[in-house]
Amino acid sequence: MTTPIGKCRRTQYSKEVTPELNGKEVTLTGWIHEIRDLGGIIFVLLRDRDGIIQITAPSKKISPELFEEIRHLKKESVLAVNGMVQDSPKAPGGVEIIPQKVNLLNESKLPLPLDTTEKVRAEIDTRLDSRFLDLRKHNVSSIFKIKSRMLHSVRVFLEENDFIEINTPKLVASATEGGTELFPITYFEREAFLGQSPQLYKQMMMASGFDQVYEIAPIFRAEEHDTLRHLNEAISIDLEAAFCDEEDVMKILENLVANAIKDVKEHCPDELETLNADLEIPETPFQRIDYDDVIDMVNSKGVALRHGEDLSRAAEKALGEIMDGYYFITGWPTDIKPFYVMPNQEDPKKSCAFDLMYRDLEISSGAMRVHLHDLLVERIKKQGLNPDSFNRYLAAFEYGMPPHSGWGLGAERFTMCMTGAQNIRETVLFPRDRRRLTP
Repeated sequence: MTTPIGKCRRTQYSKEVTPELNGKEVTLTGWIHEIRDLGGIIFVLLRDRDGIIQITAPSKKISPELFEEIRHLKKESVLAVNGMVQDSPKAPGGVEIIPQKVNLLNESKLPLPLDTTEKVRAEIDTRLDSRFLDLRKHNVSSIFKIKSRMLHSVRVFLEENDFIEINTPKLVASATEGGTELFPITYFEREAFLGQSPQLYKQMMMASGFDQVYEIAPIFRAEEHDTLRHLNEAISIDLEAAFCDEEDVMKILENLVANAIKDVKEHCPDELETLNADLEIPETPFQRIDYDDVIDMVNSKGVALRHGEDLSRAAEKALGEIMDGYYFITGWPTDIKPFYVMPNQEDPKKSCAFDLMYRDLEISSGAMRVHLHDLLVERIKKQGLNPDSFNRYLAAFEYGMPPHSGWGLGAERFTMCMTGAQNIRETVLFPRDRRRLTP
């Protein structure tokens, strides 16, 4: 009979039940991962957040009533089991539980929309349609435990380096960087948009005297991409720092990345093992490669790339065949970068911008920003935009804007680097892409 949780309070997670607890009474809760009924003995694999533990029910050691109750359990039902720990070298974790009491907290409907034992691989759309079930699989949940640890590490790193966390609007009146890649919404009697980036607000904060700020928040891009590395809603880790040039914030970025990887490697060994991810802590500083050299490298692989072009997917793949690990691309042409990117003083055709790459994947872009009002207006006009559309933003540059630099790091793409995920949708609980708005 289904019962409320009542006295079925968990005493341990499965990972905490070790051979040292032999002969002790424990209460475990979780989902029925698998049931094997061998007639005189029933094995129930109980899965919780941390792992799987074996419930062993021999007909000769438990009451007939309990034995029959266990026999009628269904896969993926929610269960609380009270029993005695017993050494069992062949069982997961080297222990098994001899049940004394079983409480069925919620019975699962059968058949299941997908297999949770990972024996039968489902297509990505099937998995995402029933994401609540997909996330029960440890190879899936491991990705999000690693992502959680990474975000924790990032926040701690930035706080320890005196950055102040901010929260900027996600409902905006106009484009952050110009262009049409915006999601329009009805905002009372007028039109508004979902924010593409906190870029303009981060820069305005540089005029506030906060000096160093960061934000971890969603961004929205109305791009019609349908690839393995693009989303229409993503989490961006953004940073801006006053009195810094691009090299200063590149150092912060590479140290943050290396520190996060070290932290994940230290605190998520089980998850990395589940994913068969051999995570190496990168050495700093990361290699810097000039854009001009990238052109030559890509062309040497037989992929056409002309000066002044952004990297195509084919160019990224070619570069990834040459480069391993993390590296920066610097010296980008000014004309292909946003208006707020500072041109190089010695060669204005080159910008003070950079991209951080992992093999063939861009995970971050940043730059020293234009902090001079008149130059910023000139850059806005040069890119075919109307300065009047940016008047509130430009006002911050008329009353003492310091030199500043910053970057944005894609949380999902960084997670792909650490977990080996090939599809960015694997790193999002409920992805939003060109075709998917539910669940």
